[in-house]
Amino acid sequence: MTTAERIKIIEASCKQVGRGVFFSTLIIVASFLPVFLLEGQEGKLFGPLAWTKTFILAIDAILAVTLAPVLISFFLKGKLRTDDHNPLNRGLERIYRPILNWCVTWRKTTIGINIIALLVSIPLLLSLGSEFMPPLDEGTILFMPVTQPDVSNAQAKQLLQVQDKIIKSIPEVANVLGKAGRANTATDNSPISMTETIVLLKPKSEWRAGIKKEDIIDELNAKLQIPGVVNGWTQPIINRINMLSTGIRTDVGLKIYGQNLDTINVLATQMKQALVGLNGVKDLYVDPITGGKYLDIQVNKDAIGRYGLSVDDVNEVVESALGGMNLTMTVEGRQRFSVNARLAQDYRNNLEAIKRTLVQTMNNGPIPLSSVADIKISDGPAMIQSENALLRGTVLFNVRDRDLGSTVKEAQDKLNSLVKTLPKGYYIEWSGQYENLIRAEHTLKMILPVVLIIIFACLYFAFNSIREAFFSLISIPFALIGGAYMVYFFGVHLSVAVAVGFIALFGIAVETGIVMVIYLNDAMQQLVILKGNSKETITKEDLRFYVMNGAVKRLRPKLMTVCVALFGLVPVLWATGTGSDVMLPIVLPMIGGVLTSSTHILLVTPLIFLMVKEYELKKYGKLEVLEVKES
Repeated sequence: MTTAERIKIIEASCKQVGRGVFFSTLIIVASFLPVFLLEGQEGKLFGPLAWTKTFILAIDAILAVTLAPVLISFFLKGKLRTDDHNPLNRGLERIYRPILNWCVTWRKTTIGINIIALLVSIPLLLSLGSEFMPPLDEGTILFMPVTQPDVSNAQAKQLLQVQDKIIKSIPEVANVLGKAGRANTATDNSPISMTETIVLLKPKSEWRAGIKKEDIIDELNAKLQIPGVVNGWTQPIINRINMLSTGIRTDVGLKIYGQNLDTINVLATQMKQALVGLNGVKDLYVDPITGGKYLDIQVNKDAIGRYGLSVDDVNEVVESALGGMNLTMTVEGRQRFSVNARLAQDYRNNLEAIKRTLVQTMNNGPIPLSSVADIKISDGPAMIQSENALLRGTVLFNVRDRDLGSTVKEAQDKLNSLVKTLPKGYYIEWSGQYENLIRAEHTLKMILPVVLIIIFACLYFAFNSIREAFFSLISIPFALIGGAYMVYFFGVHLSVAVAVGFIALFGIAVETGIVMVIYLNDAMQQLVILKGNSKETITKEDLRFYVMNGAVKRLRPKLMTVCVALFGLVPVLWATGTGSDVMLPIVLPMIGGVLTSSTHILLVTPLIFLMVKEYELKKYGKLEVLEVKES
């Protein structure tokens, strides 16, 4: 073979597959369009993945039609052998040909099995639970208990010490660090009644045999059942993300809006009682908005009149003795600090001591504060929370041992009757991770139909035929079969990560289908060149023979397309460590889908192609052959 002949063959081969390869790459890029439109946490997590893959594939699409043919012309030299000389290829063909022959012979059975498998996968998907994101194991536990709003500093300190001691008694715990109240920052509005304890765990190699992180949390929760304290378990990073994005420090929060704090508190308590015992609901409590204790000092105007005092005189004593009065300002470099003066702690640490605080009069000397004011401890809001110009209360809970979607759905069903009887001007809103789940679902449902239209358009431009584009597109539903089975049998809930896996699967499935359709059309071109394009010269046996050859003789490039995807994904099934619990839901639908879609493309696509060509020959008297100019 001369150099010119070799170059000509390479040129013809590249033209044959180049168009399909280029558009299949564009289809994979288009299939990732929904990922670019994700917002919030999911957008920040999967955005880099989508951008990286898009840039790689964009360069790949260009190189496939420019650099690849040049490299082939440089390296494809010497003695060239046919596929029959490759023992692996011969072995695969011996297995594939009789199976494909059986499928072509038993057409209705083959198509029926595929349709049944597709129909079975639908209830499997519908039976799966849903969640926003698969829980990422941060390796650390955050213990966030809440106690009574009127807890004192001393009680909070004692409680924190007791809790830390109990937590440290667990063998898997390495270190414990707890705090009560808020940090010295304006961004942390935690009351003294809420403590945060970070629990650092030892390496898993030092844990007791057979114990998991969930078992450690259950053991800690059982040991920390302290009266008046509601336990809450989460992780440091996801807790901060939840609080910043939704204002909720648990997985799910039921926000109750209204005009009166007492009414909101009553409604929140009723809703909490309705959710008690619900499967999957853990750490359930009402965020306290009432129950705070306030020192209430009301000046008795009749009494101060008898002593010749004014209201300002009494208020000045209260301010200087209890609140602290600014005396001066101290300067330390560029910093300025006010200097305050008030009574020592021993003189203001209880109600009776405050009542004995002295007030100086003009004619009667010092008298106790209780002589001119009514002093008592009164109830009030522990913290006033507002949102959207309305007062707000919250029922908080985490979800464990169950998926988020079905848990919230059951909770909503339980609260339906209560919600219908809410007073006028009061309403509820579900927040937390569930709010993110609804937002992500809405985005995906809105953009997926657009993506399918874009994929279909790319297929049309690849083949210049609506029929051939449809052949490649129907591989997508059959790719869902394996994805559904894999997700179901691994016990993974539907989430944004699983959706991203299915989105990536769409492009891979279509790519394999394009390769098959290209080679089947190439077989039709050879048939037309040999026998002409007429039903008088082409028989059904001829069609079957050439379709079988088009499918079998080019088996290796089709399997290579499938194997490249599988070999890169399968190792993730055995991955361990931080991040593997997020990668697994992405990979599962891709692995299962690639297996079933490739099976469908190798066995069913040639069958459907053959049936369509038989129909064309019978109805029109000739075949519709792509990229063949009839003489």
